[in-house]
Amino acid sequence: MGVRRQRQSGVELPHRHGYDIGHGSLFLRFLGDLPILPGTPHGTRRTLHLVRVSSSPSARYAERLALPWWLWLGGFAVAGLLATEIWLGASGVRAWLPFVLLLPACLAGLLWLGRIRVTVDDGELRVDDARLPARFVADVIPLDAAGRREVLGVGADPLAFVIQRPWLPGAVQVVLNDPADPTPFWVVSTRRPVKLAEALLAARDAADTARNAADTARDAADTARD
Repeated sequence: MGVRRQRQSGVELPHRHGYDIGHGSLFLRFLGDLPILPGTPHGTRRTLHLVRVSSSPSARYAERLALPWWLWLGGFAVAGLLATEIWLGASGVRAWLPFVLLLPACLAGLLWLGRIRVTVDDGELRVDDARLPARFVADVIPLDAAGRREVLGVGADPLAFVIQRPWLPGAVQVVLNDPADPTPFWVVSTRRPVKLAEALLAARDAADTARNAADTARDAADTARD
């Protein structure tokens, strides 16, 4: 799926930091009908980012929020430096024990930090062990780094569900439509905000189509019985 970002000079909308999502033919549209992000003062103006997206989005998506290579390099460099400081040319157990303890501990810590998986499959969004059925999704807004800071900044909703990784600039805001859930929206970090949003919207549309088909079949059966 090809994605090409474009910056449109002179096209600005208030309270918006996001990308464009479209279904059907290739096109660009503005995000005028999306919910206002919390924490944005009235009167501010933000440049809208536009992208072109594929005309046939998939309802499946998978990603691990793994650490970039430079964090791995930095983590092992710090662990090795600390082990060397403890060793300082000493003999005996002190010559090897710091390395045996600190380097595996560093590896375990880095793996734990990058353990989160984000998937869209079987009609639901899964973020680690949290699950959100696609039928409760009202809208999905891909966010760039500025948009993520905006939605999680001053005035952010304390009831929001947030999975944020500081090494990932992009995210999606998933607006919920579930009267039984007080959570207004999810914010989930991702390397591919547009593709994740496309997949989740496609899953929502598929769930809506299946539910409508089931309702139609049930109504037809009730009518036949009558």
